[in-house]
Amino acid sequence: MAKQKTSSIRAKRITSDIIVHIFLVIVAIIWLIPFIWLVAHSLRAGSTSMFSATFLPKQYTFDNYIKLFTETSTMNFPRMFMNTFVISIFSCLISTFFVLAVSYCTSRVKWKMRKPYMNMAMIINLFPGFMSMVAIYFLLKAMGLTEGSNIPIALVICYSAGAGTGFYVMKGYMDTIPVALDEAAMLDGCTRWQIFTKITLPLCKPMIVYQIITAFMGPWMDFIFAKIIVRAEAKYYTVSIGLYRMLEMEYVNNWFTRFCAGAVMVAIPITILFIITQKFYQEAMAGSVKG
Repeated sequence: MAKQKTSSIRAKRITSDIIVHIFLVIVAIIWLIPFIWLVAHSLRAGSTSMFSATFLPKQYTFDNYIKLFTETSTMNFPRMFMNTFVISIFSCLISTFFVLAVSYCTSRVKWKMRKPYMNMAMIINLFPGFMSMVAIYFLLKAMGLTEGSNIPIALVICYSAGAGTGFYVMKGYMDTIPVALDEAAMLDGCTRWQIFTKITLPLCKPMIVYQIITAFMGPWMDFIFAKIIVRAEAKYYTVSIGLYRMLEMEYVNNWFTRFCAGAVMVAIPITILFIITQKFYQEAMAGSVKG
């Protein structure tokens, strides 16, 4: 009787596992279909129109990628790519430092306006960032940062200046680090800066990796702020503006396959960043488990 009950439970478990795995495979296939379609049409040979008789092309070529980087008279995709890359790198570095500094100050340092600041930051984060885009534009315009070579600086400021209000996740992680470590370091003669850089930051490596990824993806994929600040300055277009222009009525029939190629290229830096940082994330998690 007991053996029959055990075998029945095992059969139910195997059946449920099979159902769950089939469901996950179906979801994965559905998730991959748009990506496969995009990559396939970025390699489509012949017609450059957005309309295709078949779901997948019959002939493939790398000409769309080559033209995307060589034919720059109408749209200079390499320049757009580098503009976005440089802006994203600087925004990522500045944003990450701001978040880490503010998180440490709110987690470890006691100061008079600490709680009011945290409440204010939480209320501000309840509103979407694009609500302030008009005010931000006129502030940047008043400082002369919306014209010419100052546009990249304006975008970096736009993406990183308010990053300090997004400290709650990082602060919550820092709160889990024992305060006794800071006190022991102070007894050994360490300054606040030394505690921050040599004790707190190494212990926060998994969250720093998360912050770097999110801080890079924000400006890399943003369209709204970039479009408002850059406007018609084609020299300072980002990839999001360039890809949007490729789908406009006058370009879509000749640029659609190159749009697909550009969309694939946009995904590459994020994928590389994730692969690189995932290694550090796993090492940090393994170290914390051993500790």
